[in-house]
Amino acid sequence: MLEQFVAVMPGTLAPALLVMSLSVMLTVGEGRDKPISSHWRLIGLTVGLIAAIAFAGLRASAVINQRTFVNYPVLWCAIIADILTIVVVVFARRITTNWQQHKVFMHIANAVAAIDIALTLFYALPDVILQLTIWVEPGDPIFTSDMLLRALGFALGLAMSIIVAVIFRTMRSTAVRASFTAAVLAVLVILFVRHLTGVMQILQARGFPIGHTGFVALAWSINHNDWMIMAQAFVFLIPAVASVVAGFRMPLTGANEAIGRKHKAFRRRAVASAVWSLVAMIGVTLTLTVGVAATHPTIALSPPEAYSLKDGVATIPFSQVEDGHLHRFEYKAKDGTVMRFIIIRKNGGAYGIGLDACENCGDAGYYEKDGKIICKKCEVAINLATIGFKGGCNPIPFPYKTGHGKITIQTTDLDALSAHFQ
Repeated sequence: MLEQFVAVMPGTLAPALLVMSLSVMLTVGEGRDKPISSHWRLIGLTVGLIAAIAFAGLRASAVINQRTFVNYPVLWCAIIADILTIVVVVFARRITTNWQQHKVFMHIANAVAAIDIALTLFYALPDVILQLTIWVEPGDPIFTSDMLLRALGFALGLAMSIIVAVIFRTMRSTAVRASFTAAVLAVLVILFVRHLTGVMQILQARGFPIGHTGFVALAWSINHNDWMIMAQAFVFLIPAVASVVAGFRMPLTGANEAIGRKHKAFRRRAVASAVWSLVAMIGVTLTLTVGVAATHPTIALSPPEAYSLKDGVATIPFSQVEDGHLHRFEYKAKDGTVMRFIIIRKNGGAYGIGLDACENCGDAGYYEKDGKIICKKCEVAINLATIGFKGGCNPIPFPYKTGHGKITIQTTDLDALSAHFQ
């Protein structure tokens, strides 16, 4: 149950906060006073949800097995929509004030918001929806206690995201407009960064040169994804504090007793909204720290394998590494540094050989998962064809020879690279 909860809540929180934020910023009037375009955000929500369900279904049935083929153009569109939505929020006060006098701007704002909501849901929700496919383990009966617990975890994760967004929405009537706008802008900027990270991951995997600075930024964003999700919740401390401050600045006594009662009611609402918002933030934090730690234990590198080391030459027979899996070896350099290097047989019979370290992430090492070689630090999947070449997050290469059924490595070549493990 906890695993389902931890997987669903982070994936649905950003879309929930986006929908809530744009609803608060662009809602005007009641009944007939509302613009016809006010329904477009709901349409965007519906279209995004239906498209996400359809995409998840196609992925689950293996009709689509390369999600980047779809996600790549979607992410570029989402980035553009994020930028336009930020502009809309900046000018939201002017757009919504006396909107009948400039209806076209109101309609454009709602259209941009609807598109951003649809694209965000389409990108974020398929991975969440696919959690439904693991409620029942292969070969198990459909209705079991484990299945019910997984279903409960899924429902609770979705419910928590909605509840958190609803709690933050209560501040719309007590927070200073500027403070709530600042929080919404922060949510949108973080969402933009997360979408940009997705694009950079795809570009890096396709071999597009993003440079050392770009790769460091990409690794940081991937490693701190949970922090950014928590930040999207904690930015609502701004309107929470502003609400409480505004409430305590209001005089409770004065010539008009009715105004005093009104100020007391405002203060109570402000304090209640701030307290519940803080509770929501703590809940999000616990989910992404304690919950994630409990369900995602630290990945341990596989132990090093034995090999022949004689007269300054390391020898590994082909038979030891020809299975196509990652093999790790350890070597103690002349300066006493303990080093690691890896070998994997690539398609076509060639071997990918390099240090168990890279220029960008240091000696964190690599591990194998689902047939992919992944950097432990930045979680980037390494293209097998590029192992043995410099650049990106590839293992640092070094000279070696193959022949007569074995791989030979001069230890002097390893000694020269010991600094990468210091």
